[in-house]
Amino acid sequence: MTEQDMSRLSTFHTTCLRKILRVYWPTTISNQELLARCQQENMGTIIRRRRWRWIGHVMRMETGSDTKTALRWTPEGRRKRGRPKTTWRRTIEQELKEMNHSWNTIQRKAMNREEWCTFVAALNAKGVTG
Repeated sequence: MTEQDMSRLSTFHTTCLRKILRVYWPTTISNQELLARCQQENMGTIIRRRRWRWIGHVMRMETGSDTKTALRWTPEGRRKRGRPKTTWRRTIEQELKEMNHSWNTIQRKAMNREEWCTFVAALNAKGVTG
């Protein structure tokens, strides 16, 4: 998901919450106040948590499953000229780099559900960008 996609989704989320609470112009409140009133989290945090929970689920799958194979698959050959597209896997790899983790590290953590849940909760507490 690109930054632009995340921004659009977050804007849509807060717009819907404003309509639900009937907060219209000229009455204005900040997005943080809006989320606090609704007891909601930022859309980026919600997506990040769900992304990492899904990664843990996939990593606990059997070795031969297509989903697990697709997660770690690296295509061979040359790619087109220009900047690579922002893909789901590149987003994950970027977050891993920011956290100083590797695929093998999170693979080991994902095998233990309790440790994985703690790991995902810590990610959200630190506010890793996604």
